[in-house]
Amino acid sequence: LRKDLVKWVRTEIGPIASPDLIQWAPGLPKTRSGKIMRRILRKIAENDYAALGDTSTLADPSVVDNLIEHRMNKG
Repeated sequence: LRKDLVKWVRTEIGPIASPDLIQWAPGLPKTRSGKIMRRILRKIAENDYAALGDTSTLADPSVVDNLIEHRMNKG
């Protein structure tokens, strides 16, 4: 599936947009109203775990812990 995704991105968007890393996630950090907290996703992608900011509005804080754990294991 990883190869198929990279191939699709290269075909549809172009080689410049080819992803370096694809991280599988069981869930995304969402607010109680269902909005995805992209700020937290950016900080995790930047390996800036200490500066996640306000996480009090998360519907399920364990999702963030899971994403960080998997990110740390992958590099």
